[in-house]
Amino acid sequence: MPFAIKNPACDGGMNDRIRRLRQQSVETPATLTIERALIETAFYKENYGKYPVPVLRAKNFYEICAKKAIYIGDDELIVGERGPRPKAVPTFPELTCHSVEDLRVLDTRDLQAYHISQEDIDTYAREVIPYWEGKTQRERIFGHVSKEWEDAYHAGVFTEFMEQRAAGHTAMDGKMYHTGLLDLKERIRARIAALDYINDPEATDKQQELEAMSISCDAAILLAERHAALAEEMAAATLDPVRRAELEKIADVCRWVPAHAPRDLWEAIQMYWFVHLGTVTELNGWDSMNPGHIDQHLYPFYQKGLEDGTLTRDKAKELLSCLWIKFNNQPAPPKVGITARESGTYNDFTNINIGGVDREGRSGVNELSYMMLEIQEELHELQPGLSIHIAENTPDEFLEAGIKVIRLGHGYPSVFNPDTYVQELVRQGKTLEDAREGGCSGCIEVGAFGKEAYLLTGYLNTPKILEITLNNGVDPETGKKLGLETGDPRAFKTYEELYAAWRQQMIYFVNLKLSVNNYIERMFSLYAPATFLSLWIDDCIEKGRDYYSGGARYNTTYIQCTGLGTITDCLSVLKKHVFEDKRFTMDQLLDAVARNFEGEEKLRQWIRNHTPFFGNDDPYADEIAVRVYDDLVKAIEGRPNTRGGKTCLNMLSTTCHNYFGQVCGASVNGRFAHFAISDGTSPAHGADTHGPTAVVRSYFHLGGHHIQFNIVDTETLLDAQKNPDDYRDLLVRVAGYSDYFNDMTSQLQDEIIARTENDEL
Repeated sequence: MPFAIKNPACDGGMNDRIRRLRQQSVETPATLTIERALIETAFYKENYGKYPVPVLRAKNFYEICAKKAIYIGDDELIVGERGPRPKAVPTFPELTCHSVEDLRVLDTRDLQAYHISQEDIDTYAREVIPYWEGKTQRERIFGHVSKEWEDAYHAGVFTEFMEQRAAGHTAMDGKMYHTGLLDLKERIRARIAALDYINDPEATDKQQELEAMSISCDAAILLAERHAALAEEMAAATLDPVRRAELEKIADVCRWVPAHAPRDLWEAIQMYWFVHLGTVTELNGWDSMNPGHIDQHLYPFYQKGLEDGTLTRDKAKELLSCLWIKFNNQPAPPKVGITARESGTYNDFTNINIGGVDREGRSGVNELSYMMLEIQEELHELQPGLSIHIAENTPDEFLEAGIKVIRLGHGYPSVFNPDTYVQELVRQGKTLEDAREGGCSGCIEVGAFGKEAYLLTGYLNTPKILEITLNNGVDPETGKKLGLETGDPRAFKTYEELYAAWRQQMIYFVNLKLSVNNYIERMFSLYAPATFLSLWIDDCIEKGRDYYSGGARYNTTYIQCTGLGTITDCLSVLKKHVFEDKRFTMDQLLDAVARNFEGEEKLRQWIRNHTPFFGNDDPYADEIAVRVYDDLVKAIEGRPNTRGGKTCLNMLSTTCHNYFGQVCGASVNGRFAHFAISDGTSPAHGADTHGPTAVVRSYFHLGGHHIQFNIVDTETLLDAQKNPDDYRDLLVRVAGYSDYFNDMTSQLQDEIIARTENDEL
């Protein structure tokens, strides 16, 4: 249901235009548009097999840019939508084709529906679904995987991002503010002319990729020119001289960018937005595409405008606010199958990085950094996400300004530590300058902006692997033998035997996941190159290679490990109470877990109150957590991918810790069956009993990567469940993003409430 979000405390800084645009954005319901799917299907029917795949994909992008509906709203200054109207979300049938049942589920589900007419469902069933049957990336993947992989996948041992969408995450650097697409076309022409067809066996492949990149330049220029033409038509038809002048300016801007490098702040913001639209229109089914350190990139244009008198602070803030609203107009394309029914957010995971450091290591904070904090506070939207980056040389005033926004309780901004993640990126092989220019692209993952293809492949359920280990390779939830026979845990004499069994099991599942990861990477390289995105990532043009084929300067693959707090606490229980103090036998604990602690509440409470749990500054538990983490690193870090890069570990959960909990029975730390496991690197629910300082300590000084806060109490959340109409604007932190509390499933609401209290679970 559409609703008006009212936040009087944050309303004062908006002018009338931004107030109207914001109201339209938050009140407009998300819809599914079949426009892109129809254009693409018709193009593929006529052209598949006629061109090399990169050229086919580029021409497909050109066709979409030439034929998609163009929208310019009445108050807009920054223009362009991925669909024919705000909040209209396209589908990507080349990746995964929605069924009729999927579309009906999305249209009617209680929370966060994507509305679609019956007429469009019928057209989709007639025109789109029959053509793509057997041709989607998802079908290629599931047609290849082994039974062992598929059984583990369906049991929730791991997930796979790229079976539903393109990989992510992607962030830009500042090159687009100094280089237009016509400049890139000239670089491409020179690179093609320099190809050595005699001595370079890849020369023909490079030529095809480079020609495809050039076509993609033409496509984006055409899209901008179509917006310019529409703006001119609207200007000629309006009687309002003020709006006529604005529309004429919009036309001038769209005639100039992205063909040329921007000359002022308005053009720079529109330049970014056309690049953003191009990448998410070309391929990305659910990718966090974001502008990188946009405060640093835009500041020279802002400074120049103030100095020459062509810009005021208020106008700059208005233009940036228009961009913020554009982000909010872009819900994430929905998934298929069971995840279409259960998916828990519209969020497309754009993360605006502000502050931090520049390429020389100096503080990156400037006046726009503060302005963007103001905008985030005033607009109070679901998107974009915002993160402040606090280094040793960051001014205290900026940190204080960020804290003032955090304490409002919206879940934004999160806080990142460049002093740590720059070292992390350098350790992975980036130059110091490229690492400094990096940051966070979506939730918490970091990379070298504009220079790296870092692909997140899915989550690994570490407590589930322990559950399988404690059942000698069998998943008690499905009854299937999923893992290795590492021995009956009742026969283990020492904790080291148990831990070695878990480690062996974990390595087996990591290897199983990696084997399919590499296959999927090749499928995207062969069938779904991103020829427009490749334009903006160093060194794709120089190499003549696509973003998905090793063209980027750095090529990283991530596996996201989930449940560190839960598995640490489980191992602590077993080590302390079974093998050291011998208070319980392994048989007693496994029997209690199998019965979900029914009739064993005294045992459960004893465990909950007499075990060293992670998150309490207790070396006993902390040493277990470090050992688990180190062994995950050893199993994952440095494993080769197909793009000439390496696989790395990431401790990211988003909302998957809820799903992973659903597929796990009760665990020996006293967690009931099917309740969420711990998220990220956080303690398990109710385990941190010594207050926040015991969890955090001097977190950034000790090398902490990032931190995020929910400034909301349990009473408020419980009341919001009972009286949702009174809390329509309640944003809470979920994981690496925030979401409206009312738009969450009851299970996710309960899990977030459980984080705010220490009651027994």
